[in-house]
Amino acid sequence: MAEGENDPLTLFKNFYSTCLLIFSAICIHGLMLTNQTGLSEGGNSIGTIILFWAAIIWLAMIEGGQASHVGLAPVSQELYKETHPVSYKIAEHCNKGANLDRYLLGRQFGVIFVVFCVNLSGGPIGTATLWNMPEWVIQVFFKTGFSMILFTCMVGQLNTQVNASICMLDFINNYFSLFTYWGCIFVEFTGFVHFSYAISMIVHNLAGQQMEQKEPAKEGFDLLFFWTRVLFSFGILSFSLIITIAALFEGKTTMWDSVPKVISVILFFGLMSVVGMLEGMQIAFFGVAKLTEEERGNNKWALSTCDILYNRRNGLNLPGFMIGRQLTVVTCFFVVARVTTQNVGDDEKNVMGISDGLQGFLNLGFQGALITTILASISWQLVAGAFPVAFLSTPVTYVLLRICLFLEGTGICNGAWVLAAIHKSIAGFQRDEVYIGTAEERRSRGMKDNSKREIDMPALSGFSGVNLPGFSNAPKSLRDLAESDPAVKEYMNEVAKDMGKDSSSGGDVLAPPASHGSADDSEVEA
Repeated sequence: MAEGENDPLTLFKNFYSTCLLIFSAICIHGLMLTNQTGLSEGGNSIGTIILFWAAIIWLAMIEGGQASHVGLAPVSQELYKETHPVSYKIAEHCNKGANLDRYLLGRQFGVIFVVFCVNLSGGPIGTATLWNMPEWVIQVFFKTGFSMILFTCMVGQLNTQVNASICMLDFINNYFSLFTYWGCIFVEFTGFVHFSYAISMIVHNLAGQQMEQKEPAKEGFDLLFFWTRVLFSFGILSFSLIITIAALFEGKTTMWDSVPKVISVILFFGLMSVVGMLEGMQIAFFGVAKLTEEERGNNKWALSTCDILYNRRNGLNLPGFMIGRQLTVVTCFFVVARVTTQNVGDDEKNVMGISDGLQGFLNLGFQGALITTILASISWQLVAGAFPVAFLSTPVTYVLLRICLFLEGTGICNGAWVLAAIHKSIAGFQRDEVYIGTAEERRSRGMKDNSKREIDMPALSGFSGVNLPGFSNAPKSLRDLAESDPAVKEYMNEVAKDMGKDSSSGGDVLAPPASHGSADDSEVEA
């Protein structure tokens, strides 16, 4: 449930979306228990359910972890070294050199693999029926995959993205997150999607901009090993792209028969571009979230986008965008899957005359997933990570943001807010500002970590040479407030002065300092 939004309309959206989620969950588990999904059809329903939930939980960590790692990149990890030791351990490696880019590469390919496991274990077979449900229910929830989309989006993706977008530190402060991070780093090391690096280099050159060198230039074996993986990735991508386009022109995909072949090709690349923009937008939004207003520039579209994201609805438009974005991306993936998945029967000629074994593998659709991963996901994320503010400085970003927020406003996935609120309450998550303050507050402190701040700030022993007894033992939040707010500092100075006057006059009563404006007095209470 969105914080601060408890009006009747929002509560209704939360209710009907949660009901849809519960119904979808019951249907999915009912199909697995009756051996009517791809994996359980072999008879092992319990093993299927275990794999299903293992994949969902891991997917949730991968999706939420991305929000945390990207959003915390501009923040000095020394600020949370003591309060969040595991988050610090991850950030110590993630923020070094190009490791964040490596994580993003591995993470995206990992998502494809995990989602495959989710669909394999929970996706219904073509003839699935359940408990004499009406035909329209079977068509809407089973045939179209609507129940799987809702469950995967809300449980495996959106609820953790909602919490991780505003509680980044708390979300990754656990060893499951640490394991997931290193798993993504290993996946990147294999090289399946290394061609994304070459695409990033090409984009920088076309823009006439020098790529930021986050690490010393590769030499010798490291350079050879890197380009070997790039060529390996390019070879797999090229074959997948050629065989997919050939299948489209031969009419041997699962695309609707009424759509002309040329339109299918145009639709394929158009949807890839939309998915790419949405993938890049989330990276840019998280990256800009911790920047000051000055660092966000003065472009009209960038400023309008930032105003919607960070200044309205108490900052809830950022997690709200994640919900609308996920719905849009899933919808695009559904159509892209139809466009790219090949459908060649045993008595038909294979695409481009390839072998039966290879054709059977291509009928599973993995080539479309690989193309989408590299061309419509990772490459755009790398570009957005390199130019987050520039990515916001376009009307296309603004329009897509509005569309995503509209979809989120329909409430179809509001169950994610409910799950996020339950998860946040159980885990005890708090907003990042509680621990490290806002970007402006960190900037005013020169990005110092807490231990350095304790030494450098004279206010801990007193203000203007006047000692305030016991203030060095005051709560950290009060000391932070005294440091960042000049009005509070002046108030504490006056308290110290009055204490000095009473002490010198032998008085027993400490008179309150002068008022600083009646308009605010009613809002500040001890």
